[in-house]
Amino acid sequence: MENRKILALSWDAFHADTRALASRLASRGGFSAIAAVTRGGLFPAGVIARELGIRVVDTVCVASYHEETERGEVAVLKSPSPELLARPSAEVLVIDDLVDTGATAKLVRELLPDAHFATVYAKPQGLPQVDTFIRQVAQETWIYFPWDTGLTFQTPIGKAKKA
Repeated sequence: MENRKILALSWDAFHADTRALASRLASRGGFSAIAAVTRGGLFPAGVIARELGIRVVDTVCVASYHEETERGEVAVLKSPSPELLARPSAEVLVIDDLVDTGATAKLVRELLPDAHFATVYAKPQGLPQVDTFIRQVAQETWIYFPWDTGLTFQTPIGKAKKA
């Protein structure tokens, strides 16, 4: 990970990218419910639900990162609800913030095989698992989402050199 690049997203940039995804999904249409992949998928799912007028929003709780930066074994912590599974799978829109290696997406696809899988951001290894995305980033890029960061005072460069 020594060649890791950083992409720090502001709320404005994330919101704009998520609305662009919603616009692309609106042109496809046919969705009656959303399955948000938690935790990262909660944020874009809320925006997309609003933009597309979808009121049925469920979660698929998956853990794949441990200590926030270390990938581990992918595990389903909560499956989709019976109500969501009773819907035609093709009407279900699965939303996540990012597809990285595709391991999480593959597991969720096993639960909802005919659902449309959409992410805001996609890395090359995960692309085969995603139907729709907005922005591709390099595999070695680490994304800091706005909910992962906070504003802090930055020492002016001139003062930092004197310290």
